[in-house]
Amino acid sequence: MLISDCHNDLLMAVQHLRERGHEDPFGDIWLPQLRSGGVGLQVLPIYTEEQFIGSGALRRCLLLVEQAYMIAERHSRDVAIVTDPGHLGEVLDSGRIALILALEGAEPIGADVEMIPALFRAGIRMASLTWNRRTMMADGAGEAGTRGRLTSLGREGIAQMERLGMTVDVSHLSDEGFWHVAEVSTRPFIASHSSARALHDHPRNLSDEQLRAVAGSGGIVCVNAYGGFLGPVPTIDVYIDHIAHMIDLVGVDRVALGTDFIREVSEIVDPVLTGPFFPAGSMPLIPDLTGPRDLPRLATRLIDRLGAETAKRVAERNLAEFLLANLPDAPAGSPGLSPGSR
Repeated sequence: MLISDCHNDLLMAVQHLRERGHEDPFGDIWLPQLRSGGVGLQVLPIYTEEQFIGSGALRRCLLLVEQAYMIAERHSRDVAIVTDPGHLGEVLDSGRIALILALEGAEPIGADVEMIPALFRAGIRMASLTWNRRTMMADGAGEAGTRGRLTSLGREGIAQMERLGMTVDVSHLSDEGFWHVAEVSTRPFIASHSSARALHDHPRNLSDEQLRAVAGSGGIVCVNAYGGFLGPVPTIDVYIDHIAHMIDLVGVDRVALGTDFIREVSEIVDPVLTGPFFPAGSMPLIPDLTGPRDLPRLATRLIDRLGAETAKRVAERNLAEFLLANLPDAPAGSPGLSPGSR
């Protein structure tokens, strides 16, 4: 079984290590883990750290985009950045790891939605409007007290994303922002790394009504493995409880993995990642599921709990099939954005 994972913040950690003189952190640290974990498809979010909010957000975003292309060029036998369904199918068939670039929070866009097509041209194919904080498009889950919906810029941004074929991601949105996305969207949207609020009442999790709305749009929910979103005593079985709950609620074809492995990233990156939810230094994690290397253990438990076919749909096929159906086609005659085409 290959693994398709919709959220791993490794780009941020790779950038930090490169800035501190480590020549090839992806090859030395993450590629062996992805390979040993059986990862065939990995979404790589680009997140704006606190110190880069404002005029530095776009610069930081472009540095991480470039970092991704450097990774793909240096390790072209193992990975490739994918921007269209044809290339995704080709990479998956080749045994390489397909990398999808995503935007986690709209800080790099700022107040100008024309940045969205520019970032699309750079290869970004999925975007959320917020992290936990407020952006000029919407309020994140950490600003729930404002009860804010999308701004006019946020609505315009969604229209731009849908016109281009960039998938809208609702993870991290406030509840009001989520429902506004559901109201104005015309294409399937995704929750890239969210768990079930019915099992653990946390503002970063989605209610059953929200889960149904994602599935009803034609989208999928990728279940977050961060322990703080799962329950007081997070284990692999508790994580699978969230997966099983969603399968029962919205069907086996609408549930996938969005692991959000953060331990190794948090040990490298300046520790301001958890915001208002968990103080620095107190991250609750699943003890035996902390990185890609642990995914075979998860796969075994999924098979034991859900059966081989359901486990394969959740862990491998659903995210890949969603992207094959929703990534935009490459323009006729386009050389694409694969390594070597720049």
